[in-house]
Amino acid sequence: MRTSASSRSPRSSRRKLISVAAASAALLTAATTVAAAQEPAAQEPAAVPTAQTEAAPGTPAERLIVGYKSGATEARSNKAAEADAAAKGKEAGEDLDFRRRLGSGAALVDLGEKLTKADVADVVAEYEADPQVAYVVPDRLNKPLATPNDTEYGKQWDLTEATAGMRVPGAWDTATGSGVTVAVIDTGYVSHSDLAANVVAGYDFISDATVGNDGNGRDSNPADPGDWTAANECQSGAPASPSSWHGTHVAGTIAAVTGNSKGIAGIAYDAKVSPLRVLGKCGGYDSDIIDAITWASGGTVSGVPANGNVAKVINMSLGGGGSCTTATQSAINAAVNRGTTVVVAAGNSNANAANYSPAGCNNVISVAAADRQGNRSYYSNYGSVVDIAAPGGETDSAASNGILSTLNSGRQGPSTENYDFYQGTSMAAPHIAGLAALMKSANASLTPAQIESAIKTNSRTLPGTCSGGCGAGLADAAKTVQAVSGNGGSTGGTTFTSTSGVSIPDNGAAVESPITVTGRSGNAPSALKVGVDITHTYRGDLVVDLIAPDGTSYRLKAASSSDSADNVNTTYSVNASGESANGTWKLRVQDTAAQDTGRINSWKLTF
Repeated sequence: MRTSASSRSPRSSRRKLISVAAASAALLTAATTVAAAQEPAAQEPAAVPTAQTEAAPGTPAERLIVGYKSGATEARSNKAAEADAAAKGKEAGEDLDFRRRLGSGAALVDLGEKLTKADVADVVAEYEADPQVAYVVPDRLNKPLATPNDTEYGKQWDLTEATAGMRVPGAWDTATGSGVTVAVIDTGYVSHSDLAANVVAGYDFISDATVGNDGNGRDSNPADPGDWTAANECQSGAPASPSSWHGTHVAGTIAAVTGNSKGIAGIAYDAKVSPLRVLGKCGGYDSDIIDAITWASGGTVSGVPANGNVAKVINMSLGGGGSCTTATQSAINAAVNRGTTVVVAAGNSNANAANYSPAGCNNVISVAAADRQGNRSYYSNYGSVVDIAAPGGETDSAASNGILSTLNSGRQGPSTENYDFYQGTSMAAPHIAGLAALMKSANASLTPAQIESAIKTNSRTLPGTCSGGCGAGLADAAKTVQAVSGNGGSTGGTTFTSTSGVSIPDNGAAVESPITVTGRSGNAPSALKVGVDITHTYRGDLVVDLIAPDGTSYRLKAASSSDSADNVNTTYSVNASGESANGTWKLRVQDTAAQDTGRINSWKLTF
């Protein structure tokens, strides 16, 4: 039975651009500091505007800004401030150093480079206990917060608006999607200059030439020739419809090129998109979709060359009526076991998503659509199988309440590239796929289960209403990415990452991926964190070692009969305190049994 594209956006949502929505980029509050850039000295602290830059979250302070009350000797005398720093350092068991007097009158105190957060807290407590001290705040490291210069960015309410937007700009200082490939299983890709630089090789999985509409069956060219239909072509009574260029619209939301002074901004704008064609005239078959899921995640499909761009995230903005079949569920399970997160649209029938596939499958992130006011969009499916809501838009009064993305003006075959507003759960799903790519970029060791859990845990209450159930709430990109980032929370540290993929041969010699560490002092820590992201059909076959700069080998994983999803893709802790931190470290991987190949996608060291 042919699967219709019922989760695709209603064609009636296509409109001309008729208004400009004001964009408001929210700043991400630093995790460990007071929100003030400068404090007035020699008096009680006054309220000041939030800095237009942000501190590196989770990093222990190396310097403090100390404001003394107006009557304190330390407020006027550098020698007194220096003596006070020395005395408080002695009390806290640290060596403090007065650096200079700021123009505001406050004192800058150096804490040194190796204090832990607990050490800093002890020093701060000493100052706070002094009745002559008006305030003490960290001297935060600030960074510029770039606003995309893309000409249509102001119309992307779905990324920026505080009410029902996904708060994406607040995530970009932490991650931009670098090193992550997202497979868009859809209608394929029509050339667009605002997306082309982020498109990598995909595949045309449509086996039926009539459905494919390109004169042939499966091949390596995922170009979208158009999916227009004549009246009654798909079923009796169905009207004629123009080509949707649906896959290109979805892909633009995920990874449109950003900062290029044109068009829109992509959510994970440094990620890559691999377009996989499964939908053509009147829809697409389950069998083709199953093969695309398998191949995208690194599995083997007979007659199709091995995938050189294994995806860590799959987006499927498609679906049809009926519950999830065993065949589709098996393909999804296998993809997730390979470490690929599967994101699907809940469907556009204003019905229980459990009665649609793949929305009702297990092991997926099923996404409902929210409108610009934060209500469940009138068309969106709902129910207990829905995991999260994301902007999908609707066009009751203005086209600009839809989701703007890359498109083409051709009503049948390709014509001129353009941008247009669509609405649908098809538009909501790529928001979550883009968020998953940001998360994977921030922390390569995250498993699909961890990605789903973090998106739900860090969501916020849907601002409007949702009858029937919209999952955990409205996704919040800034909060979610910060929560999973190796540079956020309480972990701290400096991270060195390799995203250069290395193929793992079947039952062959070990392969290595290097990372060169510079700028560190002394030896590596006793708990060196090694984050690993590997795709391999049977992970129990793998032996994984960390090789120190002097050649010493540290076994991370031995070969075993286990094939659990987190067997390889996790963060290991190594006592490397006997090793010099600087130098070239290597991740060495060997497949010890026959019948499958794999790939080192990325790995990182956090000191």
